[in-house]
Amino acid sequence: MFGLNAKDMRSLVFVALLLVLAPILLNPFPEGSPLAQFNAGYPDLMQRFAIFGIFAIGFNILFGLTGYLSFGHAAFLGAGSYAGVWMLKLLTINVIPAIIISTLVAGVFALLIGLVSLRRSGIYFSILTLAFAQMAFALAASVLTPITGGETGLQTSLNDPRILDGARESSNIPTPSLFGLEMGDSWQLRVGDWLWTFNAGYYICAIVALIGFYIAIRIFRSPFGLMLKAIKTNQNRLNYTGVSTRPYMLACFVISGMYAGLAGGLMVSMDPLAGAERMQWTASGEVVLMVILGGAGTLIGPVLGAGFIKYCENIFSKINKSVLEGWFSVFPDGMADFMVAIVYPFVGKGWHLTLGVLFMLVVIFLPGGLVQGGQKIGSWVTGRGRKKSAGAATTTPAE
Repeated sequence: MFGLNAKDMRSLVFVALLLVLAPILLNPFPEGSPLAQFNAGYPDLMQRFAIFGIFAIGFNILFGLTGYLSFGHAAFLGAGSYAGVWMLKLLTINVIPAIIISTLVAGVFALLIGLVSLRRSGIYFSILTLAFAQMAFALAASVLTPITGGETGLQTSLNDPRILDGARESSNIPTPSLFGLEMGDSWQLRVGDWLWTFNAGYYICAIVALIGFYIAIRIFRSPFGLMLKAIKTNQNRLNYTGVSTRPYMLACFVISGMYAGLAGGLMVSMDPLAGAERMQWTASGEVVLMVILGGAGTLIGPVLGAGFIKYCENIFSKINKSVLEGWFSVFPDGMADFMVAIVYPFVGKGWHLTLGVLFMLVVIFLPGGLVQGGQKIGSWVTGRGRKKSAGAATTTPAE
């Protein structure tokens, strides 16, 4: 179905179910429960899960298939964001043109950078992409202030022309929409103490993410994808056989950059604001962590890695000292203070420390990322089931 084999179809269905049921799955604890702090089913965070999943999927096409490590993908994320905001300002508040133009602009930007960066490989390629990203950040933060808004950023305003929207009667700045459906529209469902929020903007991001995941599967299984895997295995051998790897690498780099631009366009479609900080090297490093943590070269790994890092960033960072004191209030005063003192450095402003520890554990014990962990759990479960069935088969004749 859809040109996919059974295994890939199961992966696609699994991701689709995760995206559809995310508002329910991410709110497993009832309101008022001490564990409700770990609920993540609110629209802004779910949108980030889907958007950064797209970003990571695109980066994995480059890094996972070819082994080329780019430290400059944030430049394409930022370029897509700026292009999207300008479409919302000049053309229409409808998000479709913003998303399309963001993807195309990032693709052109990736083409220009790729033509230079792909003249080198290995660490030299990584340094070149990092240099281009930092130059783009510097230009956006200072030199191109009339276009980018400088350090304050670029956002929509009431006086924007929006030539396709016609006359405006409202005195409020319009919010991004899809043919009248505003991205901020939400519906709530309450069952007892559980409250679930279903957001229009999130499901639009989810649909785009699912399409992006499907395209990534087709790329991985195509002859083009096989050529990229051959480049990763031994690029010199391909060059010796007379195969020019440069066009394949350039096409892969542009596709990966377009995914980043698509993510940037979705960002501004949900919140019409673009800033130079999206082009910083830390944003490029973050997507590298997402892919490695989830499982580089796998299909579903980048999605899991993006969700894991964004969950840690948003959940652990908001756990403050008062929350910890409430959790440990059941212990005697001295023990409660001791527990708070031990845990507090790993939450709040110190959430990076928690992420670092988790990342080290995954790299040490699960080199293949979270996907490898899932595979080990699955093999343990199925292996245990086989042992039980084998034991039952051997005891049945004796009975």
